[in-house]
Amino acid sequence: MNLRDSHGIKPRPWHLAGHMVSRGLALLPLGIGTLALGMAIYHWVEGLAWPDAFLNAAMLLGGMGPVDPLRTTAGKWLAGIYALFAGVVFLVLAGVMLAPVIHHVLQRFHLENGNR
Repeated sequence: MNLRDSHGIKPRPWHLAGHMVSRGLALLPLGIGTLALGMAIYHWVEGLAWPDAFLNAAMLLGGMGPVDPLRTTAGKWLAGIYALFAGVVFLVLAGVMLAPVIHHVLQRFHLENGNR
């Protein structure tokens, strides 16, 4: 079985990890901006302190859910919209970072070119 990639080079795990890190760094501004948006919503609309706003926004962005209960109607609407947006951002970040692994697996099994 041939374990070489499309360029004839045997793939190394650190090379694959480097691709994942570089793609993650490229999307770092998206992650930071989304986190800052959530923090602003929790701080200015719900009146939470910055550390609590960070915790709630980070938990939503990570897919876990909020920690503190929401008190205002505007906060509930904005936090709901933020939760939907954060879910999409989470999927985009995960998909872009996992793309090199999926590409490598498809190459390994020769499924990328339609060959079986």
